[in-house]
Amino acid sequence: MCLAVPMELVEHNGFRGVAKLGGVSREVNLMLVPDIKVGDFVIIHAGCAISVLDREEAEKTIETLRSGGLLADLS
Repeated sequence: MCLAVPMELVEHNGFRGVAKLGGVSREVNLMLVPDIKVGDFVIIHAGCAISVLDREEAEKTIETLRSGGLLADLS
């Protein structure tokens, strides 16, 4: 099963960036979301940001994943 998770972009350098969820940071490819900016939430799948979503939707999705046991508490 594949799972894409929302993460917050904390660094941006061209088509590369760093996204964070809780205490976990990952280097990500930003080629599919050219208008992204630091502070935006993105859906990350296989190391690539595939779409941008608003903070409220990201927080709902993260909570749903946690409540379903699919995401550990990463605070």
